[in-house]
Amino acid sequence: MDAASETDPVIELMAEMFIPLHKTLCAAKAALDDELRAIARDSSLTQRLMTVPGIGPITALAYIATLDDAARFRKSIDVGAFLGLTPRRHQSGDMDWSGRISKCGDRDLRSLLYAAASTLLNCTRKPSSLKAWATRLCARKGHKKAAVAVARKLAVILHSIWRDETVFDPGVEAIP
Repeated sequence: MDAASETDPVIELMAEMFIPLHKTLCAAKAALDDELRAIARDSSLTQRLMTVPGIGPITALAYIATLDDAARFRKSIDVGAFLGLTPRRHQSGDMDWSGRISKCGDRDLRSLLYAAASTLLNCTRKPSSLKAWATRLCARKGHKKAAVAVARKLAVILHSIWRDETVFDPGVEAIP
């Protein structure tokens, strides 16, 4: 940076302005992360949701904040549709086919669940029936489609854990 600032005073001015701003934003982000982790640590519901592989404190807290009440949904399967993780149906006369996901729910939570599903597929080493199902699906359909399907299944499992006040059991067969 020193060589560039010697030849161009604009770069030096930008560096003088943006480096302290960047450091301040990084410190604020670290403080916010610490606060969210503390909130997640104090909540028994968040602790139970974080037993699911791939689900961290931010995803668990966002899930709780978005759904607000587990009793909103009679069945856990309805959560996938609420978050826009189910395929669209196109029907007309003798034509009937499934399209891409509807994307009608909360985009941020959908992104977090997709990231959690990718983490489950790529990074999780602990064996579970959910991981085995996700790996088989990934081999058949490809990573992106499998990650969307796993994200929907994670949303359903998280709702079941919330509603039933249980924790994730790796040996139990995944909910269809």
